[in-house]
Amino acid sequence: MNEVVNSVNNAIMDNFQKTDNILNDVQTIIEVSQKEAYRSVNTILSQRNWLIGYRIAEEELSGEERAEYGAEVIKKLSRELTKRYGKGYTKTNLYSFYRFYKCFPEIFHSVSGKSAFKLSWTHYRILLQVHDETARKWYEKEAYEQTWSVRTLQRNIDTQYYYRMLQSQDKKAVKSEMKEKTSSYQNDKLEFIKNPVVVEFLGLTPDISFNETKLESSIITNLQKFLMEMGKGYAFVARQQHIHTEKQDYYIDLVFYNYILKCFVLIDLKTERITHQDVGQMDMYIRMYDELKKSSDDNPTLGIVLCSETDEDIARYSVLHGNEQLFASKYKLYLPTEEELREEIETQKAIFYLQQKDAEEEAGGEPNA
Repeated sequence: MNEVVNSVNNAIMDNFQKTDNILNDVQTIIEVSQKEAYRSVNTILSQRNWLIGYRIAEEELSGEERAEYGAEVIKKLSRELTKRYGKGYTKTNLYSFYRFYKCFPEIFHSVSGKSAFKLSWTHYRILLQVHDETARKWYEKEAYEQTWSVRTLQRNIDTQYYYRMLQSQDKKAVKSEMKEKTSSYQNDKLEFIKNPVVVEFLGLTPDISFNETKLESSIITNLQKFLMEMGKGYAFVARQQHIHTEKQDYYIDLVFYNYILKCFVLIDLKTERITHQDVGQMDMYIRMYDELKKSSDDNPTLGIVLCSETDEDIARYSVLHGNEQLFASKYKLYLPTEEELREEIETQKAIFYLQQKDAEEEAGGEPNA
């Protein structure tokens, strides 16, 4: 066994140390293997995106040096690549690759030469939000040396961690607070499996169970049936639909198209009290759908924000400003009332808790004779 381990020079073999606990040993092997697989995929993904950005930049230089020319190149490229390879090659993504090359031109010492990628593509994508080059390099260095997770990096950029460290007289206290606030982010061993960018790159289907609790899953499944059985023009489009913005990945719980109303209907379920941020998030979904999905003869997109708190179930409709009259005069005729939605959620919660109780009693009861 030692000969096998010593003959292969990689992190999985190098870090293996046999102990007297076989379970711990196997867990270590699995977790190190997962991390190495993730690191390998992300390195290749970063290389691919950098090279695409490099090639777009070279095309721009060899053509007419105008912003309009570069935009047209990206538009045509996005259309052709999406036809051939599916998701992942939107104009937004291609522009991110272009900016990646522009912000990190030294990451490849030559197009065919050695690579200096230290972080995952998702880390680099977040770093592109930082326009101050000095701050961006600092975040890159810290993320690598402190092994920050993607969520930790995003949180630190959002909270101006670099500038707070510069201005603070007590840097140790600022650092300690940051570590405390991000400790849960650092312990998410499944982050790499949940990462939609990696899943998309590998051509896999995202596992929506990572984004739902059992209760949420039960409610969403039955809400889907509930609306379809109303017989008022609902056609199912997607569940847990991935929406990517510059800063974050979101998932819309349910998406329908109503062919009577001629509009998309988006549903988002919250397990805690609805906040202004939740309403703002739904407004963002609606705007994105109106811009990216709505046809010229479609009506404006409609959103429904639901809350499944134990003591208070809430249902709120959301339409963008200016569409209130359309909602009042036409949409309401083909939508369940807020009360009907609340009752449906309450019914599904009651059924779920009864099933859970029965399962627990069965598991803890006496075996059948």
